[in-house]
Amino acid sequence: MNVYSNLAHKRRTKRDSAARKRAEYLASLPKHPLKRMLYRLHPKRVVAYWFSKRGLFTALKITGVVALLLVLSIGALFAYYRKDLDQIRPDELAKRVQTTVTRYYDRNDKLLWEDKGSGDYTIKVEDKDIADYVKKATIAIEDKDFYNHGGISVTGLLRAAVNNTQGDSVQGGSTLTQQLVKQVFFADEAQKRGLDGIPRKIKEVILSIEVERMYNKDQILNLYLNESPYGGRRNGVESAARTYFGKSAKKLTLAESALLAAIPNQPGLYDPYNKAGNAALVERQHRVLDNMVDQKFITQTQADDAKKIDIIDQIKPETDQYKGIKAPHFVQMVRSELEQKLGKTTVGRGGLTVKTTLDLNLQNKMEEEMKKMFKSDIPAYAGFSNGAATLEDVRTGQIVALMGSRDFRHPGFGQDNAATSFIQPGSSVKPLVYAELFQDKGDKQVNFGSGSILSDVRTNFPGFAKPPQNATGDFKGNINIRRSLALSRNIPAFKAMAISGIPETLETIRAMGDKNYCTQGAEKANAGLASAIGGCGTKMTDHVNALASLGRMGVYKPHTSILEVKNSDGKVVEKFKNEQKKIIDPQAAYIVNEILADRNASVGLYGRTISPLSDAAGIKAAVKTGTSNGVNRFGQIESKDIWTTMYTPSLSLAVWFGNPDTKTLQNGLSAYASIMADPIMEYSSKYYYKKGYAKAGEWFKRPSGIQVIGGELYPSYYNKKTGISNAKMTFDKLSKKKATKCTPEGAKIEIGVRKTKDPFSKKDVIIAPDGYDATKDDDKHKCGDVPPSVSVVLSNDLITVRVGKGTFGLDSMDVIVDGRTIASPNLGKDGLYKVPYTFTKKSKVTVRVTDKGYYEGSASRTSNAGPDED
Repeated sequence: MNVYSNLAHKRRTKRDSAARKRAEYLASLPKHPLKRMLYRLHPKRVVAYWFSKRGLFTALKITGVVALLLVLSIGALFAYYRKDLDQIRPDELAKRVQTTVTRYYDRNDKLLWEDKGSGDYTIKVEDKDIADYVKKATIAIEDKDFYNHGGISVTGLLRAAVNNTQGDSVQGGSTLTQQLVKQVFFADEAQKRGLDGIPRKIKEVILSIEVERMYNKDQILNLYLNESPYGGRRNGVESAARTYFGKSAKKLTLAESALLAAIPNQPGLYDPYNKAGNAALVERQHRVLDNMVDQKFITQTQADDAKKIDIIDQIKPETDQYKGIKAPHFVQMVRSELEQKLGKTTVGRGGLTVKTTLDLNLQNKMEEEMKKMFKSDIPAYAGFSNGAATLEDVRTGQIVALMGSRDFRHPGFGQDNAATSFIQPGSSVKPLVYAELFQDKGDKQVNFGSGSILSDVRTNFPGFAKPPQNATGDFKGNINIRRSLALSRNIPAFKAMAISGIPETLETIRAMGDKNYCTQGAEKANAGLASAIGGCGTKMTDHVNALASLGRMGVYKPHTSILEVKNSDGKVVEKFKNEQKKIIDPQAAYIVNEILADRNASVGLYGRTISPLSDAAGIKAAVKTGTSNGVNRFGQIESKDIWTTMYTPSLSLAVWFGNPDTKTLQNGLSAYASIMADPIMEYSSKYYYKKGYAKAGEWFKRPSGIQVIGGELYPSYYNKKTGISNAKMTFDKLSKKKATKCTPEGAKIEIGVRKTKDPFSKKDVIIAPDGYDATKDDDKHKCGDVPPSVSVVLSNDLITVRVGKGTFGLDSMDVIVDGRTIASPNLGKDGLYKVPYTFTKKSKVTVRVTDKGYYEGSASRTSNAGPDED
């Protein structure tokens, strides 16, 4: 009892002593609260407190509470996001890591291509089938601590957290395990940036830890190498090895392995087929090799030897990826469009079923005609080495056939798609220019029809250093718009754009489908009247669609190449939508269509009608050719691109020939493109008839309101008061031009003409009958011309005439006695001409001679009953 009593006494004494000291300390403090607080906050006293026994106990208590709250917060956060991960089972990871195939079909479900990358894209290789160099290279560049962490890198996560607070993408600090989880489970969320990506990062961390518990390191590395993107559609190292080097992943060399390990970081940039990124890819490959040296995977000598290899030169040609592909340019175009719509990640994962708009039957016909063309002598004679063609369904805007070059496997440029490249369309853009001109200009302006006149005469235009020329170098005078468009005259086209306005016309051309016309680089800033004759570049796919808008009577529908896309689960992720917008009045479109289908109007263009299609096949089509110009090595202007475009109410076709290096042509006539276009349109139209997509002999229905004046078409809003009036004019019979003061009376003829005013020059325009030119003066006669000379000698029974030739050759002679013509011999040359005649009374004889210039000479004599003594 004494022992316990003594212990208790000591404890009480100790507590009392501490309390006494505490009381003495408080008593020593200032009484005022503010002064007391300042006294305690003195730096010496603060330091003394925290280094005291009491301060140490306080710090331990605070640290414990904070640690507990942090653990609880992290646990709560993980528990919150863990509920979203119940449906993701990490032990199913291996099943999810599967390479997949995207299949492309034509509209009739015929297979066009299985997108596998190279070889059998569905093969998933085992760990033993992957070269050791690949594994070490991947670890060296992506995750050097791979074998030492438990799925996450704490320092990496902290670095990523700092980046996130600055609004950067959730990046940095990802281990191979995290990258695998992200690729398999969170590919669709990987593009989220800043704070929006934090939930995905937390889920990624949770799953990475779970994966590390369920798989060993070698299994995780194998899954990563089978799943990672290696550029384009090449997911998985086996597909990449076969694609780029034509070998299995097991046989990859050090240099090849380092190159592949460099790609997954930015597969779009580092895709070996992306030439723009090749330099960056090689630089990163060298970095991979340096990292391998640092981590003792290889020696410096091995790295140096690998760097000396021109690895890009060893990449297999991309053509090898498309063995067995049908309509290759079209399919690649579809894939590119899908990447834009669905994202490269989705397309890169594969597993899609793509039903395209292509009709393989029409595609095969197009390819057949292209082969025929390049087997003929025409390309060598004309001087072109490449060609392209596009066929569109007018009613839907769907592309049903397309060739981007003469042959996808042609050396050098075969894989380049000219159908989606910018090429000048030449005069094939003129129908769109006139479509805008035929629009309603309002009551204050003149409206136009096919019979309106835009004089084809030498004209000064703003923006031109000198008056521009027509392709033929001559001028047709006051021909109407029907002939101007059908004969592809440049001067009237310039006037048409000037009247409508350059911005307004370009806006209509783009709205009709040529959406990038005059929008590229210097073309946008310098677009002027030259754009009326195809002076800017456009894409064939756009151009054929713009002309199809005329075939839709002024309605635009975006061209498309995709009908439907399903993912690997059979869910529709993309589907064709039938969208449309009215751009121009149907009357304007109809007038253009009628002009382009008028074969009589185009007679004389290159000595023939543009296309014999209508006569040969009973198919009525609107046809327009086009030629762009370039300068040859001698500084001479020659043709560079030749086009033929044609459309019906059902189909729109464009064919182009030229050179990939824009070299000019020796004998470039746009009519050559018709040689290929005609049979394609004939076959395709008859195919549509057979399928019930169109009716034989179909043509556009004339819109109500169209006026027919003098055999020409005018829209309902055409103002007749500003149109044409009747008049008379005197012409010269010989030159068929306007008579002058020097024109002899015998050569003059008065002819009925029509009179109007050129809306561009504001000058009077006279429309004369065919063959007569009201724009030029008689140039056959001169005021100093000499008429023929005539003298007459009479006898009792003979009239003798001496005729002398003047400026022109002699033509005819009339011998008149007492007002009655007794003889009219044709004259060949000057000299004596005798006409037998017996005089019975005194008579007056007159002889009139006319030459080929319609000049006259005459002489008269009076006879007696007997011989004249003159």
